[in-house]
Amino acid sequence: MPLTKLSFRPGINREITTYSNEGGWFDGDKIRFRFGFPEKIGGWTKVNPSYSFLGSARSLHSWVALDSGRFIGLGTNLKYYAIKDASLYVDITPIRVTTAAGDVTFSAVNGSSTITVTDVAHGAIANDFVTFSGAVGLGGNITAGVLNQEYQVVSVLTADTYTIQARAENTSISSITVNGQLVPSLVAADGSDTGNGGSSTVGAYQINTGLDVATVGTGWGVGFWGRGAWGSEAPVVALNNLRLWTQDNFGEDLITNIRDGAIYYWDKSAGGRSVLLQDLPGSSQAPTVAKQVLVSDLDRHVLAFGCDPEASPGVQDPLTIRFSDQENPLDWGATATNTAGEIRLGSGSEIISAVETRQQILVFTDSSIYAVQYLGPPFTFGANLISENISVASPKAAVAVDDSVFWMGKNEFYLFRGSVQRIPCSVRDYVFDDFNETQRSKTFAAANTSYSEVWWFYCSASSDSVNRYVVFNYQENAWYYGQMGRTAWVERGVYDLPIAARTDGHLYFHEDGPDDGTTNPPSPISSYIESSPLDAADGEQFQFIRRMVPDVSFVDSTSSTPTVDITTTAQQFTNTAALKAETFTIAQDTPQVHMRLRGRQFTYRISSDDIGVKWRLGSLRYDLRSDGRR
Repeated sequence: MPLTKLSFRPGINREITTYSNEGGWFDGDKIRFRFGFPEKIGGWTKVNPSYSFLGSARSLHSWVALDSGRFIGLGTNLKYYAIKDASLYVDITPIRVTTAAGDVTFSAVNGSSTITVTDVAHGAIANDFVTFSGAVGLGGNITAGVLNQEYQVVSVLTADTYTIQARAENTSISSITVNGQLVPSLVAADGSDTGNGGSSTVGAYQINTGLDVATVGTGWGVGFWGRGAWGSEAPVVALNNLRLWTQDNFGEDLITNIRDGAIYYWDKSAGGRSVLLQDLPGSSQAPTVAKQVLVSDLDRHVLAFGCDPEASPGVQDPLTIRFSDQENPLDWGATATNTAGEIRLGSGSEIISAVETRQQILVFTDSSIYAVQYLGPPFTFGANLISENISVASPKAAVAVDDSVFWMGKNEFYLFRGSVQRIPCSVRDYVFDDFNETQRSKTFAAANTSYSEVWWFYCSASSDSVNRYVVFNYQENAWYYGQMGRTAWVERGVYDLPIAARTDGHLYFHEDGPDDGTTNPPSPISSYIESSPLDAADGEQFQFIRRMVPDVSFVDSTSSTPTVDITTTAQQFTNTAALKAETFTIAQDTPQVHMRLRGRQFTYRISSDDIGVKWRLGSLRYDLRSDGRR
């Protein structure tokens, strides 16, 4: 009998029934489409196995310094890091306050590593970090070297006291950070530790840490354990209270902002920690609070979105946009001799996000979109309303690809390419029917331009952590999805490959090899794709399959004997149990396989879960003929 070549449309379709999707793909994981055919996605490897960061990364930004050093800015709910050449992790988290000498005292209990710290109106919350200096030992095991280190606050007892865990001398926070967790060697006090640390102790408190899980409501129990003094009421918590950083580089320096918080500046040449923009020498009328910062590449203005107006310092207006003088990130006071100024948007109640393209900045409010463009003197910037009644899922849910902007809205996907367009999505219900609305602010978009893809990572309904992704391939006009936990992403450019962050405290190069580099040695990536059923004569006739001629390529595999499994399943009707299924392991040199399958319709599944395997599917051919039921 002649062979029949099977042809399938690119992309996964879950918007119609599996039978109605005949000739298409219905399910898959860890796959993509290129030139109309499915293949396994690339693997991932650790950027630097020797270093990890603390907290959940919600923001990555890469840039190149004047000395050609490659930097990644990484903001978590606990810290902010500047990572040089993928190897040197420098903690540049700003300092909130530094005490006067003698304001801090310690007390210990014999046999315990718990140290109670007394500092009147310390302002710290659980998980904050503080560095002590100038202390003397308490008389026994708790020496000066034990005390004069950076510590994480374990619990807040009162407005004037909190606890830390004493650890071995000369062990920096970076040296005891292993896979995103602190692994200290604790030191217990003895009976001689009766001192208080002396009268010269200084405490340098880093800015308060932020939430890693969005919460809703008021009262006791809202937020993470230990946030605030015992018995204190939690304030109203909005869905966007997650610690989210935005940042951009001004030359080789870095400007950062905590959403609905302060703006900071890191001078790469000076090193050290970031400092408040408003506290820099020469700073004039800089915003004190904002939702996002961005540097306009063409004209070199720093823009603050949802910030405090010049006339009302400290009073945040969620629709105000301010911009500094050109080429000067310090001068924000509008005068007749500079280009600083501000504009206020008229539609919506707050700015959610801003994304820069080559021609303009697209600004999303909670109900509209504006195009902000550089006009030159005397207005500097202008804002044009381009669409209303448009949503964006989160502050990180939009990404620019050249002059196009893709974003996830509330139950829809959109594209801006001169005008706003809704992107028809063949997996829309699959995504939004299993979506955690409470953790919406964790959703983020990522560009993978090497494969013409935009990815969105999000939390499924049963998870408070990001565990799913959905991909739009704008070249293939195809959608696909899968399961993967990532918290932030930066596109290739400064580095040759995209970089993503996981909750294990590590950064990963993506599209690097065929395997999962989260383990050592690497683990296999399980990938599969499954078709909707195919039949003949609308299922009126039974078909008999006698043999299959595979068409699979294993380019870029590292295994010497790569294989995939191809499963063919026969059914009588779509909603009935399988009549029979046969699975064959296919290697590069497999010419054909023989089988005996009868049914009205057949589905096809290609899968692999072996180490070192990359596969690309071509056109399968089957030896089919009409047949009776026996």
